[in-house]
Amino acid sequence: MGAKLSVNINKIATLRNSRGGNNPDVVQVAIDCQHFGADGITVHPRPDERHIRYQDVYDLKKIITTEFNIEGNPLEDKFVQLVLDVKPEQVTLVPDAPGQLTSNHGWDTIKERDYLRQIIGVFKKAGIRVSIFVDPVEQMVAGAADTGTDRVELYTEDYARNFHKNKEQAIAAYIVAANVANQYKLGINAGHDLDRDNLAYFSGSIPTLLEVSIGHALVSDALYYGLENVIQLYKRALK
Repeated sequence: MGAKLSVNINKIATLRNSRGGNNPDVVQVAIDCQHFGADGITVHPRPDERHIRYQDVYDLKKIITTEFNIEGNPLEDKFVQLVLDVKPEQVTLVPDAPGQLTSNHGWDTIKERDYLRQIIGVFKKAGIRVSIFVDPVEQMVAGAADTGTDRVELYTEDYARNFHKNKEQAIAAYIVAANVANQYKLGINAGHDLDRDNLAYFSGSIPTLLEVSIGHALVSDALYYGLENVIQLYKRALK
């Protein structure tokens, strides 16, 4: 069947916020993405609400018919409460600093083990599947297995940056990381800078990949090819 495609709609909210008002309507876009074949919707609300707003998350919950994935830093009490209120199918924990432009590293699952155990337990008690953002490093993936998380999300910026230079070399660390995750029976997600060019090779190299969340590249492609067409192009790449 291939991995599932969760569409991150943060960039839709960025466009809306740049002008004020409600155009484009992020709720309607989420409805349309699901209608066009997306397997899930991802949002990453940040404390300054520069794209997805906290109210958006509550509004989106009402229309999700696939899977809802909320990303964010659990050090923010407001984020934790939001997730517990909404109860998405999955929460993805990302160690972002408050003013960070975009996610750029995974958890140190060894140093942060005790904290991760505690906060992951909070979400799992509420019946929410947990994924944590990790770099493709054997020790970090092995450490994740000791936190109680259900899945790891492999941070793929390094892969994307090096894909056109040497794709075999670019994927190597991710194959090793995936093998470690398989050994510990951790589910595998992936995300960050995956696009139409590099997605098929990544997916084909990691057959146990369960889900990718893609926003920036997919929304950028939609400007040229249309949202419905692009979602299908990405889904085909995953097969």
